[in-house]
Amino acid sequence: MLSKDKLDRINFLAKKAKTEGLTNLEKQEQKKLREEYLKVFRKNFRKQLECIEFQD
Repeated sequence: MLSKDKLDRINFLAKKAKTEGLTNLEKQEQKKLREEYLKVFRKNFRKQLECIEFQD
């Protein structure tokens, strides 16, 4: 699970990108944070799918 601080930072960078734009350093940070978020998301989603049982 991603920490609240990291999620807040992702949201802050997204809002800043829309309003005033990001520096190259901020773009790199945003890319790294998004990749980390997607990795955690995929892991959790896979766990959910593995828990599904089909019944007739």
